Amino acid sequence: MRQVVLDTETTGLDPTDGHRIIEVGCVEIVDRRCTGRVLHQYINPQRDIDEGAMEVHGITQEHLADKPVFAAVAAEILEFIAGSELVIHNAPFDVGFLNAEYARVGKDRIEQHCGVLDTLVMARQKHPGQRVSLDALCKRYGVDNSGRELHGALLDARLLAEMYLIMTGGQVGLSLDGEQSAEGASVETIRRLSADRKPLRVVRATAEELLAHQTKLDNVAKASGENGLLWEKILEGGDA
Repeated sequence: MRQVVLDTETTGLDPTDGHRIIEVGCVEIVDRRCTGRVLHQYINPQRDIDEGAMEVHGITQEHLADKPVFAAVAAEILEFIAGSELVIHNAPFDVGFLNAEYARVGKDRIEQHCGVLDTLVMARQKHPGQRVSLDALCKRYGVDNSGRELHGALLDARLLAEMYLIMTGGQVGLSLDGEQSAEGASVETIRRLSADRKPLRVVRATAEELLAHQTKLDNVAKASGENGLLWEKILEGGDA
């Protein structure tokens, strides 16, 4: 299964008011493993950025002046996400902006090319009544977001990828063959012991240790009453 964790930054809150996407970040997951493939693109919105939005992501119009417009990168973004399940925190926001951008260039809605999974909805179902912002979920699941002073599309997509994998399946950092970690960084492979290694030294219990062990078992059997017979059968390898 191929998934793409996606996040955007925008000039404001509502695409119907003419607000535009200024940054797209994507992280690829295949069979619950981050592959290391990412897509990151800044975009010239050809309009002003709301002051409130700038306070969230810190991206200025000066920074975007020499960046491509959305029409110039629309095909590249669609090629990266097509056929995948998009994993998005608060999907209606990002999907709404993407659909508005693709409508401007005469393209279909992205739901025609991708499935969409909303981790905000998932988190609310899993943790009812609790805070489910990305920061709150990173704290809950032990994901290091100490470098997230401002929002950033690729940074947030990487954090969401790691949080999503933990939330839906536990540990994600273990790799058997040098695959990428949830943050796209290389992880060490498991070190395997050589077949011609020296045999391990066997340390056997002393007579005193065996006596102490048997005394403990006798005490357990006495305290357990009838259940003690079951315990003895298990230790002897008999049928329970």
